[in-house]
Amino acid sequence: MPRNLPVARISELSPGQRKLVFIDGRSVALFNIEGALHAIDNSCPHNGASLAGGQLNGTVLQCPAHGLRFDLATGCMPAGAGLCLKTFPVHVIEEDIVLELPDMA
Repeated sequence: MPRNLPVARISELSPGQRKLVFIDGRSVALFNIEGALHAIDNSCPHNGASLAGGQLNGTVLQCPAHGLRFDLATGCMPAGAGLCLKTFPVHVIEEDIVLELPDMA
């Protein structure tokens, strides 16, 4: 059963901003793209490089290590082929940004 964990206040993540948070030993990158929140595992599935500082073009994030591109809306590479990121459902509850994480038990 998934767990909902508050990770930040909505005031900390205005449109166009990103934030790195650490939960349960994992690094998660949060993005606010024109008011839509996205949460991804901060590890590129190709080689484990940090994605938080990657170049963003709309919802497409480019890995700074090798240039692979991932659509934050789907977690997958554009064109539907190749690798996919681990994404997490993200909600705003009152003023909190809340991630829905899988139960690790």
